[in-house]
Amino acid sequence: MAEGKADDFPVWRTPEGEKVACVEKIKVLNENLAELREMAQDALEDAVLMGCDEGQVREVLAGIVKGLVNPYRK
Repeated sequence: MAEGKADDFPVWRTPEGEKVACVEKIKVLNENLAELREMAQDALEDAVLMGCDEGQVREVLAGIVKGLVNPYRK
């Protein structure tokens, strides 16, 4: 997904590469992404205002995403 405005959302795809067609699923996915963006933005702003290094904060946030576990992996 390219960086963009906070209301830019990706085309959600299945593992097979097909577009997710269910409107309700897309709505939930987009709402979740918007919440994550807002929380990450708030965390970055708070950290920078408190004198933390922006690069480190970005690394920590990226590390959180890298560390997520898919409990449904086959």
